[in-house]
Order: sequence, then C-alpha cells, then structure tokens
Amino acid sequence: MNFQFSIGAWLAPSVSWLNRNLHWLFDAIGRTVEGVLGAFQSVLLYPPAIVVMVVVTVTVALLTSLRVAVLAFLCLGFCWLVNLWPQSMQTVALVFTAVAAAVVIAVPLGIMAARRPRLESFLRPILDIMQTVPPWVYLIPAVILFSLGQVPALIATVVYGIPPMLRLTTLAFRQVPNDLLELGQAIGAPPRTILTKIEFPAALPTLVVGLNQCILLSLAMVVLAGLVGAGGLGAEVTRGLTRMEMGLGLRAGLAIVAIALLFDRVSRAGLQRRERKPAG
Repeated sequence: MNFQFSIGAWLAPSVSWLNRNLHWLFDAIGRTVEGVLGAFQSVLLYPPAIVVMVVVTVTVALLTSLRVAVLAFLCLGFCWLVNLWPQSMQTVALVFTAVAAAVVIAVPLGIMAARRPRLESFLRPILDIMQTVPPWVYLIPAVILFSLGQVPALIATVVYGIPPMLRLTTLAFRQVPNDLLELGQAIGAPPRTILTKIEFPAALPTLVVGLNQCILLSLAMVVLAGLVGAGGLGAEVTRGLTRMEMGLGLRAGLAIVAIALLFDRVSRAGLQRRERKPAG
C-alpha cells in the first residue's frame, strides 16, 4: 500500500473557503495597501530626481551628520545615473512600508515576550520556523489570496522581516539593567514613563541592530518580489536574468546595494547621534 501525505490536499479546501467567503476582506486589504504604496511612490516620483536627492540629503544632514548626508546623496545619485530612478523609488517605498509595518507588529510583541516568559516560549518555535522556511515560500499563499502585484510582495516582505525584529526586541528589553528599573520604581515613575524614558533608551542599540536586520531581509525579498509582478529593482534583476542581460542585472543589483547602504548608514548614524545626546 502506497500512502502519501500531502499538505496541499489539506490546505486547498481552506484556501478555497477563504477566497469564496472572505474575498471582500482581502480586496479591502489589497486596496488599502495599494493606496499607501501608491501615495508614497507618488511623493518620491512626482518631483524631479534632483529635488528628491537634495531633500533627502538635507534631511539626513539635519538628523545625522554631513558625512552620512554626502553618502546618501551618492547612493541616490548612483540609482539616477544608472537610469533606474523610478524602479529604485518603487523599491524604497516597498521596503520602507514593509519595514514600518514589521516594526509596528514586532516591537509590541517583543516587549510583551520579554515580560512574559510563557509568551516567549510560545513564539520561539514559530519564529524558528519562520526563519527556516525559504523566503519565496511566503509568496505562495500571498499570491493565492491577493493575486499578483505589489500587495503580495509587501505582505510576504512584512512576514519575512518580523522574526529578527521580534527576537532582538525581546533580547533588548531583557538586557535592560535591573538597577535602572528599580531606580525608576523608587522615584515613583509610572510604567509608561519607565518604558519610554528608561527601557527604550537602554534597549535602543539592540533595537537598531534588529531594525538593520529587518531592512536587509526586506531588501533580500526585493528580487523575489519581482517574480510576482511587484516591479521595482527586483523586476529589473528578474528581467536581466531571464533575458541574459548581464548589464541590466548588474546595474539593478548594485542599485539594491546602494539602497541597502543608505538605509543601514542612516539608521546607524541616527543611533550614534542619539547616544551622544546628554541625558535629560
């Protein structure tokens, strides 16, 4: 007797039921995501490229330092020089939105897990599975439920970016010195003040490491997102691969590196400036 177990055979009826009965919900989510991404992309693509580069450079200079601002200008300038500016801005919008959503989900869960060992024990195997599963697997259910386009790419990117942010948030808040917490309690500070004035500043270095990991993993999904019609630099890499155009694939890959460098250096420089500020 030849017995075979198929997960797909078990999941297919559930997916069909979701598509039949909750299509309105997935359609509403899809329209909302498309609206947010469309608005962000319009802000980046409507002005001339030089205007966006100058605005970003000045903003980075005010928030971090002149050296990081120059690096930001060079990274954006490279994307413009290789004639991939629209695709680069689409990728920036996708990654920024995905990282923001992942942080909003992961940070509160991480704080709760740091304070509740049972929740952390429950989440640990789930996070292990999420980080072990190949990233392109996340695209399969997203495409089934939301069809092709930027929506499944964004959702898969958010899911892929949550585990490192959640793990490092838990670690960051567990490493807060007890002396600081006892001091806050001794002076009668309410829990919200202890969280915002003591725990967050102490946990900030580790949180930024988690943010950088989330950004890099989100950028790693960019190429795979090009396979499901998300556009951006991932689509250019995919086009270069399928057409055997080495130049196009190399230009798009280097543009992804430039965007990754931009995000990484700005976040790290922001942390360093925050740490140099005097307390109080």
